[in-house]
Amino acid sequence: MLPQKNKRPPIAYSCYVTRSREGEQFVPEHRFTYQVAGTMTTNDGHNEYFFNEGDFRFSKRNHLMKFIKLPPEGGAFKSISVALDQETLRNFSMEFGFKTEKHTNGNSILLLKPDALYKSYMDSLTPYLQMEQAGNEELIANKQKEAILLLLKINPELKDVLFDFSEPGKIDLEAFMNKNFHFNVELNRFAYLTGRSLATFKRDFEKLFHITPSRWLQHRRLQEAHYLIKEKGKAPSDVYMDVGFEDLSHFSFAFKKLYGLAPSRI
Repeated sequence: MLPQKNKRPPIAYSCYVTRSREGEQFVPEHRFTYQVAGTMTTNDGHNEYFFNEGDFRFSKRNHLMKFIKLPPEGGAFKSISVALDQETLRNFSMEFGFKTEKHTNGNSILLLKPDALYKSYMDSLTPYLQMEQAGNEELIANKQKEAILLLLKINPELKDVLFDFSEPGKIDLEAFMNKNFHFNVELNRFAYLTGRSLATFKRDFEKLFHITPSRWLQHRRLQEAHYLIKEKGKAPSDVYMDVGFEDLSHFSFAFKKLYGLAPSRI
């Protein structure tokens, strides 16, 4: 199983007063979220999803995502979510006897039908947001268990998602990388999602592309940026994050090194 760096707390609250993009673009665990205020747009490389104030959503684990969070006029973006990690779900499965009957694919994020029970549950999470210190694990675990019970009651079809503990299988590396190169995640994330160890991923990659993954990713991202700037008329400041760069200065330096001109002069 892929180790998780900078793991988010089980119960998380987001609040932004300006437009924000998430830095982490890998969803390692299922998350049940309530959009308190503002809107969010997400893109998983296949589909784009829009969520408005008052929406409830369920994000499936093991997906790459890009997020854009927009606050309402004169206000702040707010959302609250609870993570449903694999250990919690395995314990729940053993306690209540739930098992998946089939593997499901489908959309990576599901818009859930509003329900008074969902709203009441999300309102009850507020006091738990400041309870990360030791000694509160059991209280938080009970809130996670409550979320699972609610999801199964209101959306029983989620059983085959919640209790599917399978890991990603080995898939077509070339197709996956050409579709997901613009996600700014570490190589071990790409390796995991293609069903490989990091060492096997690097070996298979170099055999296929005849170049290291890091060099290929930078070149492929710059190619895409060049196309978006020259052919689509987009500004470098609107492109660099979309193609997987973390900051504009690094993007501009790499772009000029490859093409001989600063991106602003294309």
